[in-house]
Amino acid sequence: MLRVAVVGSGPSGVYAAQTLVQQREVPGVRVDVLDRLPCPYGLVRYGVAPDHEKIKSLQGSLRTVLEDERIRFLGNVEVGGERLTTGRLLELYHAVVYCVGAARDRMLEIPGEELAGVHSATAFVSWYSAHPDAASAGFGLAGVRSAVVIGAGNVAVDVTRILARGVDELRPTDMPEPALGALAGSGVREVAMVARRGPSQGKFTTKELRELGTLPGVDTAVHADELALDPAYADPGAAAALPAVNRRNVEVLRDWTAHRPEAGARRITLRFFLRPVELLGGADGQVTGVRFERTVPDGRGGVSGTGTYEDVDAQLVLRSVGYQGVPLPGLPFDPARGTVPHAAGRVLRDGRASVGEYVAGWIKRGPTGVIGTNRPCAKESASSLLQDAGALARRELPGDPLDALRAAGLNPVLWPGWLAIEAAESALGRTLGRRSVKIPDWPGLLAAAATAD
Repeated sequence: MLRVAVVGSGPSGVYAAQTLVQQREVPGVRVDVLDRLPCPYGLVRYGVAPDHEKIKSLQGSLRTVLEDERIRFLGNVEVGGERLTTGRLLELYHAVVYCVGAARDRMLEIPGEELAGVHSATAFVSWYSAHPDAASAGFGLAGVRSAVVIGAGNVAVDVTRILARGVDELRPTDMPEPALGALAGSGVREVAMVARRGPSQGKFTTKELRELGTLPGVDTAVHADELALDPAYADPGAAAALPAVNRRNVEVLRDWTAHRPEAGARRITLRFFLRPVELLGGADGQVTGVRFERTVPDGRGGVSGTGTYEDVDAQLVLRSVGYQGVPLPGLPFDPARGTVPHAAGRVLRDGRASVGEYVAGWIKRGPTGVIGTNRPCAKESASSLLQDAGALARRELPGDPLDALRAAGLNPVLWPGWLAIEAAESALGRTLGRRSVKIPDWPGLLAAAATAD
């Protein structure tokens, strides 16, 4: 029997486990899927917006894989700490596949990022998605009238939409009660989503963009003069050379310039060709706005500054300019790329493949692609592992890894524990007159999981 540990239960980890147990070349593969959290599914649970139920439904297919009898879920297990080093983990398994994502958001690296009211979009998403690490974060929205979201990807669109949505539209979701209450008391009336380049280079999808224009009680706007700076806006030839999604985005935004706003509605404005240079604050240390420099296309796909500046009022600023991988103690790391060095998924130490160690997902390729991109990525890494299976399986293991994890002082949450968390969240929703509502804190999750014992 070949026993494999997969670290991370998001899509890349689940797809790697699925590939390993469903192939036929190497019989008898057994996989333990380890996760630091007591809940599976990674960013599908803690990164997909609560009002995007169609995408969240992917949990159903991930669930089917994790319920395979050849796969065991072990939540609440942190790899890389004193209790479970990467070296010790490899002693317990023939092979380990690390699918630990990219956990850190990028900074703007401009003056003022330390001001109160300046946050990463990642932290905001974690808060309204009930990530237990964000339980104490809190976002005071009652005193916020204007918010600025810096970025032009789908995460930026998500947080913009959540800030502008009415709370009655969010109540049917699984958003945790503290976040729902804060949004109910929100004073936000204006949200500006700002990009340093034009819509031709936007990373958001057309579906996400169009959704902003269909929110009840919300007006959407774009500045026609900023669109006109984009070479693809007025030049059919330049537009034809763009990927289809970018062409569609330009068309959607063109329609917004002709929209007549409704009096009293909340408002979303998409701004382009503005680069943040400073976050402005008051004497109390609270952010009051963002200073942007006007940019123009440089003819090579980038932008150049013009020396012209504009200040935009904001009592809340969310930066959404990408993710970075972080080192996992015991694994090699390339700080420039934010990834673990690898060859076809095999971890490289000093340029040579490390026996039994593999990577998949964002820690392998960087924070690129959509959820589906993880499937071929994970399959490549799993295939490399299976090619090495003959040599890996010769090593004798000390016994069931679960016993060793418990002996080390860890308290793994197994699948019945996760099912108990699901049941507790359903019960919580019923008491609140809602559907299933996420438990947002570590004590609550672990207490719910313990009822399965």
